[in-house]
Amino acid sequence: MTAAREPDNSPEPTRPPSVARPLRAVPTTPDPPGEDDLLDEPDHDPALAGWEPPVPLSPVRELPRFPLDALPGWVSEQVRAVAQTFQTPPDLPGCIALAALSAAAAGRAIVRVRAGWDEPINIYTVVVMPPSSRKSPPFRAMTAPLRDAERELVEASRAEREHARITRATAEKAMEKAEREAAGATSDQPGALAAAVDAALQAASVEIPPEPRLLADDLTPESAATLLAAHGGRLAVLSAEGGLFATLAGRYSGTPNLDVFLKGYSGDTHRVDRLGRPPEYIDRPAITLGLTVQPAIVDELRKTKLLRGAGLLARILYSLPPNTVGHRLSRPPAADPATAEDYANQLRGIALGLAGWTDPAVLQLTPAADDAMATYQDAIEPKLDPAGGEWASIGDWAGKLAGQTARLAGLLHIAEHPTEPWKHQLTDTTITAAQRFGDYFTAHALTVFDQLGTDPRIDDARHLLAWIERTRPARFTRREIYRQNRGGRFSTVTDIDPALAVLEDHGHIRLQPPERGGRGRTPSPVYLVHPTHQEGEGAGRGQNGHN
Repeated sequence: MTAAREPDNSPEPTRPPSVARPLRAVPTTPDPPGEDDLLDEPDHDPALAGWEPPVPLSPVRELPRFPLDALPGWVSEQVRAVAQTFQTPPDLPGCIALAALSAAAAGRAIVRVRAGWDEPINIYTVVVMPPSSRKSPPFRAMTAPLRDAERELVEASRAEREHARITRATAEKAMEKAEREAAGATSDQPGALAAAVDAALQAASVEIPPEPRLLADDLTPESAATLLAAHGGRLAVLSAEGGLFATLAGRYSGTPNLDVFLKGYSGDTHRVDRLGRPPEYIDRPAITLGLTVQPAIVDELRKTKLLRGAGLLARILYSLPPNTVGHRLSRPPAADPATAEDYANQLRGIALGLAGWTDPAVLQLTPAADDAMATYQDAIEPKLDPAGGEWASIGDWAGKLAGQTARLAGLLHIAEHPTEPWKHQLTDTTITAAQRFGDYFTAHALTVFDQLGTDPRIDDARHLLAWIERTRPARFTRREIYRQNRGGRFSTVTDIDPALAVLEDHGHIRLQPPERGGRGRTPSPVYLVHPTHQEGEGAGRGQNGHN
């Protein structure tokens, strides 16, 4: 593919309409003097004279801490112990704990919020963490009891599966014998054909149950549908990697296939078509997603708009934990082994206790819990207003927040009552705890959708700002930054102007007055770079060598 040719005579850039500068979040507690304080006082650094602090391309939001104390004791103690042992933020084991509870109980219980509103309790959660953040060990620690439960279920069902296999084999031999007799029957043996048909139907009616399955890792939408059909409509995809997103976006098929995961969240009937066999219908599919991904995966989601347009991204509870890399202890305090043992026994007990259910258990709310839920819904509604509501930009996500909160409340209730939770009503205290998780996930969702963005100018400006922060030039020309970033994103030099205008509006760069006079080619416009982007090794040495 031939690169786009750069025009020889570049006109002065035409400024597109300004992009409003986003507001910074106001810290809830005073912070020590930092970079912004120095920027407000140019006398501290002559290099910053005349420059205002650059405004981030996305709003700066204060993300709340993971509400660890809102978890039941045996769960919160394990989350705290795993976070301490592996020196990770509690958000990681905490979110995986919620996904593990969902994997143990999803498809086997529902929350009846009120008449006509039954909410399944399976959730989709994604934790976004940078590389080398020790994602896998906490993941294994939080999900190991489910794998133990799966092995116990396999072993317990072995005799039943062997009985079915032998019964099926015996029926098939009888069928083959009846078919041979029917083929050689004469006209005075009319019952031979009927006997062969009966034998075939008898063989076909013997189902060999599959090995019990609670967990899956890397799979395609087609294999997910097959596993759902084979395992009673429930499946948990728990993985420390984010390859599932690439699969959903069409990594194998070339076409995004989201249907099974959309219906697996909402519980809508899903049809599974099979070659040579009648279609199968999954009446109440319940899929659990518990994934940890790298930030680059979130950036890639911008390229597949169908993931949001179809509603998949609106179904996910996002977590952006603080980065502990650089602050981890090499010898953290040892965790009490009894904590892990208690967690394993409780979670395994939930999974085994609900494994045999076909019709879901119904979790009822107390009147006070119903009131708390209604109050929460009333608080959410005005924030969804498209004409200026606080959450209008994530209306697709926030519109599901009440339902997500009910699901979280159901999981917390089951954790509080691991044995026969349907015998206890769900209380307003549990609803309040679930609302704290709702507030936590809302703040993180706002940040994720800020990063995904809907304005291509902001997206392009982020791309250019990454080049500036990587190369740290003191100044650059429009021609130079185009040459360094041209390709699929910028086909011609003028394509880069809207992104440059965004960077200038946000104070990251400054357009120099054009040089006049002289003959020959018109000089390419020159931009100065904010001094804060020049700090560190290589500062002031861009690709063009300007200082």
